[in-house]
Amino acid sequence: MDYFIIVVTTVAGLAFHWWLYVLIQRWMQRDLALSIAGDNPECRAYLLQCLQQAKAEKIRKKDLETWLRSKAEAHSSPK
Repeated sequence: MDYFIIVVTTVAGLAFHWWLYVLIQRWMQRDLALSIAGDNPECRAYLLQCLQQAKAEKIRKKDLETWLRSKAEAHSSPK
């Protein structure tokens, strides 16, 4: 019974820490997109949409900032 409690507690702790890590990563990516957009609500909505696209395309974390900045520049340039 002691081993069962140790295993359950360890697995629950690891699952909680994994979930917390994923949650913080999502917050950081969202904050990055919103900071690139600045105060422009239209650009914010567009970059949050681009962030979803980046997740679907599996853009790597180290390339995400450059990718989002290029999307923001393309969106804000006059047409």
